[in-house]
Amino acid sequence: MSNAGYRIYQNFKRPDTELLSLFEGIPVPNLDDCMNRTASLGGGIHSLNGKRLTGPAYTITCPEGDNLLFYYAIANAQPGDVIVVANNGFSGRALCGEIMATWAKARQLGGFVIDGAIRDFEELSHMDFPVFAVHSNPNGPYKNGVGEINVPVNVGGKVIYPGDILVGDGDGIIAIHPKDAEQIAAAAHQVMKKEAAMMESIHRTGELDIAWVYKKLEDSHCEMIEEMQHGYSI
Repeated sequence: MSNAGYRIYQNFKRPDTELLSLFEGIPVPNLDDCMNRTASLGGGIHSLNGKRLTGPAYTITCPEGDNLLFYYAIANAQPGDVIVVANNGFSGRALCGEIMATWAKARQLGGFVIDGAIRDFEELSHMDFPVFAVHSNPNGPYKNGVGEINVPVNVGGKVIYPGDILVGDGDGIIAIHPKDAEQIAAAAHQVMKKEAAMMESIHRTGELDIAWVYKKLEDSHCEMIEEMQHGYSI
């Protein structure tokens, strides 16, 4: 029997571990630079404890403040999977806390990305398990059900598909389609090399070459005026 809005897709294609390993050590801002600087999840989703996250997305949609399917996901996700919960940024009720995160860590999952609230903030902020969320609220969740597992979800204004590669750090989090992974990782390594050279120049000379800034000002016809005067001539 069809039951739209209350379905669990048990399997999806996960990226190879070799593909995931390409992103080791690459800062999220450098990856975002190579994705037209528009890839970061918005909506205030941020790291609670600064722990780096890399893994395939295991997605959930659930009603605001209801975590029944979240429990199913922790029990059935594979080691390394990152559980992504679409909850419309709802702040009025937490979806998980210390117990669920500890269980997920014991099952060797890759982390949580929650477009909503958590509780037990102090405990999660010191836990060696990546948790990204929007809010903290002591109100506990309901367990009434409905929702879907392993369908495309909208989290932080971005569509995430099951099996997308998630990379997160203290700056934020992005989702990468596996077919784009090799190209983006290679480009990000080049960005890292470029930035390292810029930092070396600053430390060595105290200067940074910004000739491109002056060229841009010239090309865009910025008016240069020698001195500011009080008032304006009419």
